[in-house]
Amino acid sequence: MLGFRDPVADAIGLLRPRTVIGPSLRAAGEWALRFDRFLHVRIGGLVRGTCWLILEGHDPVLLQEGDTFMLGDPPPYVLASAPDATPRPAEPVLAGAEDGFVRIGPESEGDLYLCVGHIEFDDQNAALLTDLLPPLVIVRAADPHGGPLAQLIDLLATEVGVAAAGGPLVQNHLAQILLVHMLRAHAGQTDRPTGWLGALNEDSIGAALRAVHADVAHPWSLKELAEISHMSRSAFAQAFKRHVGVPPLEYLIQWRMSLARDALARDTLPISEIARATGYRSESAFSTAFRRVVGSSPAQFRTQARRSTTRGWSPAGQILQGTAVGA
Repeated sequence: MLGFRDPVADAIGLLRPRTVIGPSLRAAGEWALRFDRFLHVRIGGLVRGTCWLILEGHDPVLLQEGDTFMLGDPPPYVLASAPDATPRPAEPVLAGAEDGFVRIGPESEGDLYLCVGHIEFDDQNAALLTDLLPPLVIVRAADPHGGPLAQLIDLLATEVGVAAAGGPLVQNHLAQILLVHMLRAHAGQTDRPTGWLGALNEDSIGAALRAVHADVAHPWSLKELAEISHMSRSAFAQAFKRHVGVPPLEYLIQWRMSLARDALARDTLPISEIARATGYRSESAFSTAFRRVVGSSPAQFRTQARRSTTRGWSPAGQILQGTAVGA
């Protein structure tokens, strides 16, 4: 019987998120800050007040108290008190933060209170998520997901303003929880295909995805995955590609190679063991598939990756070591 693995947790583990929160912004009067392009995700929310978010190529959006936003690989953007306010660079303003806050204008009871953070991912696997995200996701306070998100923003803002023991650790975990809730909200509020993220909301396709992640080494066939989804092979293949963007077995190969890349870069597992753990009967078969997807042999990739990466704990190693090895 298959175990259970959550594709979202697996993907975020491979992304190795690094979070930087704040400083929080408190502002009154007329103001506008221009933020430079940023990789990979920026998340923020309004604890109090309203402001405009102006993203290049999009209409200005009014954010209100309790609203949360997420920017995926965002181009330069502006946060402002009004759409026509003249922006100034945000970086020197934020550099003047004291006790986790930046203030613009006189202090007042009705001033804006905005908490913003950014999340960077491991470059070699960042596309697992960033390719699925639109430039802008907004979750309104009245949205079904809005309440929990507003609470998380409140908690995050509180942690930024308090110099308590373990503060950075708490901030990092809260930001990752916030990211997961934003991904859930995004998957639930759009009708268009959103890759594996949106497919998880589909009972049939989601079941196949969870099965693949539960046992990546299993020699999955189209017939077997279709049966898990209670669909014919042709209907399953069409539905999977429509939702995820690639055919089922191509998704399986891409996920196996994502795990393999991470394990090769971070672990001391022999290549033969990585091959078996990712569903290949022989090291040569694994090497052929790896070269086709990545463009180099596993040994070459490991050598190049270790020149630029400091070894540490590997999510892929944990995932692979917990996976039944195929024959």
